[in-house]
Amino acid sequence: MENPLLLFPQLNISASKDKSYYKVMKSTNKEEPHKASKPGAKQKRNRLSLLLQKSEFHEGDRLGRPGNVTKAASVSPEEAVTWGESFDKLLSAKAGLDAFTKFLKTEFSEENIEFWIACEDYKKSKTAHELLPKAKTIYETFIQKDAPKEVNLDFQTKEVTSQNIEHPIITTFDAAQNTVYRLMEQDSYPRFLRSDPYLNLVKGRNPSRPTLRRRSRSFTVSDFQGVQPDFTVW
Repeated sequence: MENPLLLFPQLNISASKDKSYYKVMKSTNKEEPHKASKPGAKQKRNRLSLLLQKSEFHEGDRLGRPGNVTKAASVSPEEAVTWGESFDKLLSAKAGLDAFTKFLKTEFSEENIEFWIACEDYKKSKTAHELLPKAKTIYETFIQKDAPKEVNLDFQTKEVTSQNIEHPIITTFDAAQNTVYRLMEQDSYPRFLRSDPYLNLVKGRNPSRPTLRRRSRSFTVSDFQGVQPDFTVW
């Protein structure tokens, strides 16, 4: 009897092709999980990068990095110098007010300038009908006990303001506003003038992103145990 492979040589060819095809498919299937893992790793790296960027952003806010105080391109050194002439000149300039507000945020005392701004808006009310809702909002936000943005007022000033809140007039918050104004003028304003962001504006320097050295504040003592200082880098 003749060899069936000789009679039907195509069977042998087909089998060879099937085996080759099977090997290729098997090899492909083995590689697919590996390929699928790559996008996952890439996504993880992207997420980590995003988290680091967010961390740097919030850290820059806490440290008061120059870029968050004001845009150097919109403020000339000459204008910045005028802010140091008096507290009134600082607050009367829109860019100055913005810069000072952002500086207070780095000190977690922005409620003072926000209260002052609210009082300025309150005094612009054109009718008596507008006074009551505005007065109650200001009182509940900044003055009453345990207010969300309670400002530091002496007992007498707070008491007088609280008594007049039911029948507010244009001058209802004058005493409280003056108290907060003096507090900012004598305490926060001098520190603002000594701050790096303000000095950079006066010198005409372009604010830049904080360097890695600034981030050393978040390190702990244990991070440096066993590390020998290298003074050559200085």
